[in-house]
Amino acid sequence: MLTVGRVAEQTGLSPKAVRLYEAGGLIDPPERTPAGYRIYTDQTLPVLRFIRQAQALGLSLKEIKRILDLQREGQQPCDLVIGLLDDHLADIAQRIADLQALRHTLKNARDHADQAAHRGEADVICPIIESSVPASE
Repeated sequence: MLTVGRVAEQTGLSPKAVRLYEAGGLIDPPERTPAGYRIYTDQTLPVLRFIRQAQALGLSLKEIKRILDLQREGQQPCDLVIGLLDDHLADIAQRIADLQALRHTLKNARDHADQAAHRGEADVICPIIESSVPASE
């Protein structure tokens, strides 16, 4: 008999996460004891481990459910997984580019502030902000 606590212990998840995955349809609802306790089968463990590993790759629960649903329908979900990973890689590349652009903007603002301070310029509030933010339209 595998209780939710035992399943959580064996998969490295919290009992709350296991119940969340059940509520979200990622795992099949377990049998219940007469007292209402969840009793899981050994077949639940690999699915929960898969969910945990997929989350570690950055996949959302919605994406993981799509993968599991395909597999349950007897289809090979690898093409879907590859597409999802490609989408995540593209998102990461865009975030990196955005952060690099922000870093460049911040560095320029900081350099401008240093130069203004070195020249003894006194701006109304702060040269770092005033030089970086476009005037209101």
